[in-house]
Amino acid sequence: MTGDAILRAEGITCRFGRFTALRDVSASFPRGALTAVIGPNGAGKSTFFNILSGSIPPTEGRVVYEGRDLARTPQHRYARLGIAKSFQITTVFPSLSVAECVRVACQALVSRYDIWRPRARLTALDDEAAALLDTVGLWDKRARPAGLLAHGEQRALEIAMALAARPRLLLLDEPTAGMSPEETRAMMQLILRLARERTVVLVEHKMKLVMGISDRVLVLHHGEVLAEGTPADIRGDATVRRVYLGQRDAA
Repeated sequence: MTGDAILRAEGITCRFGRFTALRDVSASFPRGALTAVIGPNGAGKSTFFNILSGSIPPTEGRVVYEGRDLARTPQHRYARLGIAKSFQITTVFPSLSVAECVRVACQALVSRYDIWRPRARLTALDDEAAALLDTVGLWDKRARPAGLLAHGEQRALEIAMALAARPRLLLLDEPTAGMSPEETRAMMQLILRLARERTVVLVEHKMKLVMGISDRVLVLHHGEVLAEGTPADIRGDATVRRVYLGQRDAA
């Protein structure tokens, strides 16, 4: 892990009418690190993710990626810049096979510049899709319709589709939402493997789950930064224990 930041949020404020969801949030995400953004329900995590991923603009402040201000960058350009994202709500093609879903994602990167070549002749895409399915542990289910996969498997498939863009930065919003304990453990192991080759920003509310895998942790509370640092720093922070965990220091 290097010390420079691949992504920075600078003075992010987001208002919806009279409600302020985020207030002057600044954070740096180190290149090559796995950073978890955590906080209780209503802390502003999803709003923060939506701003980082370009889904909504901030009311104030800016997001900087690789030294580039992302203001006015359309969402479809994010993949070309090296940013991939996976949202809480799974978005796969339920009627396509698992392999076809990933192949379509791989094809999206080349079709734009090769409009005359028949898609069936792009055989290298099959190899790339197979490698991605192996990465997320879905190769054995490649022929199954995506809509018939278990919830955790659909999330893994969505991540494989995101990886087709060969991202340097992977943004994951609540990747274990709705998962069983077994599915959650499998997803966390997958995220750990993915973080070996790229920067990962993970938005979660399950504090105990992310503490064991994160290099850095950013804690939000009521739309503001409550604390940030290593997992050890966060575990030892009295304010985090009091506000997030409901613990009190001994008198």
